[in-house]
Amino acid sequence: MSEEDGERDMAPTYLGLAPYLYYADAGAALDWLVRVFGFTERVRYVDSAGNVFQASVLAGDNEVQLAGVGADYWATKGVDGPVGQLNIVFVDDVDAQHERVQAALPDVEVSQPQDQPYGARVFTIEDIGGNSWTFWQHVSDTVELPAGWREIRPE
Repeated sequence: MSEEDGERDMAPTYLGLAPYLYYADAGAALDWLVRVFGFTERVRYVDSAGNVFQASVLAGDNEVQLAGVGADYWATKGVDGPVGQLNIVFVDDVDAQHERVQAALPDVEVSQPQDQPYGARVFTIEDIGGNSWTFWQHVSDTVELPAGWREIRPE
């Protein structure tokens, strides 16, 4: 066995990956994610005043953690507001998910799903905490990259 094979054998066994998202009002964010995206509330933890300080939702079998940090959190970090992140959610029907989101947010213009050159159909929307969510459907194994681009995979 080579040294490289030994290093591969010692690789950790990953059991999952979950985004951990900060919200000024985690209760409102939790309700929004369930209502708009159709996620399933798993658990919420509230303080003595009833404010959500920690929660989790499920997107299928995938868990997303939410933390309530209060309205002043971002100022203590030296930024004007939430520093969001992009979360990708794989779905089997991106057009149906788009219809669900648009119906839940009738006063918000939600970008239309678009086919991408790497075999995906996607749309992206920002949540009430400044995080972006891209719903992604694999539609083709054919990749059509622009001229000059190339695909590189490890051997």
